[in-house]
Amino acid sequence: QVQVVESGGGLVQAGGSLRLSCAASGRTDGIYAVGWFRQAPRKEREFVASISWSGPSTYYPDSVKGRFTISRDNAKNTVYLQMNNLKPEDTGVYYCAAARGWESSIHRSRYDYWGQGTQVTVSS
Repeated sequence: QVQVVESGGGLVQAGGSLRLSCAASGRTDGIYAVGWFRQAPRKEREFVASISWSGPSTYYPDSVKGRFTISRDNAKNTVYLQMNNLKPEDTGVYYCAAARGWESSIHRSRYDYWGQGTQVTVSS
């Protein structure tokens, strides 16, 4: 089993930045791709970013491309999501998820382990 815990959320003004962290513990000796998703009130959980095990492959939806950057430090079992130029529509609960295997995915069903989420609120 792998446990993932998100941190770094908070309240920020539009145009500001936040860096989210996703720390993994437990059976972290395997190979895991990681994704970030978010869920706004009354909306479906949506894909935000993902990164492969070794890091060269990253994916973003158009809504965050150029503003968000996902990275990882496997020695620390931690994945980061740097979010710049935040907009009110970025508000939501951000979830980190881990998937067994090398490649990540934009699809929630690919992921085996989920964190509890961290709240991000962007004020206008």
